[in-house]
Amino acid sequence: MTDAVKGPASYFPSIEKKYGRPIAEWKDLIRSSPLAKHMELVNWLKSEHGLGHGHANALVAHTLAEDSGK
Repeated sequence: MTDAVKGPASYFPSIEKKYGRPIAEWKDLIRSSPLAKHMELVNWLKSEHGLGHGHANALVAHTLAEDSGK
């Protein structure tokens, strides 16, 4: 039995299915944004790209954690 994916990454399959873009593309968008704060990025994904709050939050949290080495 394998361990289930937990945390923000658990949203990734549904994000790809619902919005039709790979996670790497979303992460590139986040990294190329002039915004830096977590909630600024979440609100930007919601308003500019139509993501729901949970999906936007998961993408931002995972990307920022990855970039900070955590």
